[in-house]
Amino acid sequence: MEIVKLNPESPAVQAVIQDIDDLMNSLYPPESNQLLSIDALMSDDVYFIGIKNNDEIMACGAIVHKKDARESGKEGEYGELKRIYVQPEHRGKGLSKPIMQALLDHAESQHWPLVRLETGVKQPEAIALYEKLGFVIRGPFGNYPDDPVSIFMEKSLKD
Repeated sequence: MEIVKLNPESPAVQAVIQDIDDLMNSLYPPESNQLLSIDALMSDDVYFIGIKNNDEIMACGAIVHKKDARESGKEGEYGELKRIYVQPEHRGKGLSKPIMQALLDHAESQHWPLVRLETGVKQPEAIALYEKLGFVIRGPFGNYPDDPVSIFMEKSLKD
């Protein structure tokens, strides 16, 4: 097993993205899903990684470089976590932790002061992981509407 950068154009990656979309669409109404597209995953502002075993993608996650126009300079920059996912047959093996740590390490290497995320109320395991990693609940950010099925969180990377 190793953590590698993922190519969104790869059929194996596209299959995992479809799995994520199917899961999110089964849990939440379409207007509540803020899914990052394949095209968006190919942006230079996205760091997209996965844990692979041979050719199988067991888990994945991305972090997107964002800027809050209401704040100036580095203080307005943050990373937004997207597409954090572990294949059902690999859940419970601790794979989300190394993905999350690699994404947080990337944010720190870019000197972003914050990492933010949006998740849903029907994902208690994810929420518990984020809290264990030091994320705290906050209000909506960026272009997200206030949505009763959304939970918004952030973690400061400042010392």
